[in-house]
Amino acid sequence: MLTNIIYFAVFIILVFVLSIAVKAITRGVEAKQTIKDEKNLELDKEEAEKQNVEIVTQIKELKNLHDKGIISDQEFQKAKEKILN
Repeated sequence: MLTNIIYFAVFIILVFVLSIAVKAITRGVEAKQTIKDEKNLELDKEEAEKQNVEIVTQIKELKNLHDKGIISDQEFQKAKEKILN
């Protein structure tokens, strides 16, 4: 009888330790995924910033061409709309 009680107590302790281990592993996996998502978000922001700089540069070049009279108002508007879309 005493042996059964000891086995039962050991079983309960084992289940408790296993549940704590599973929770810890789950939290670690979630934290790793969160860090990965944050890095991807930062990379996306950097990429978007580079694209914005390229768009601004292209529009400035168009404006220079327009100011010099190389392209007309209509051509300037069409080219600008094409760049922005």
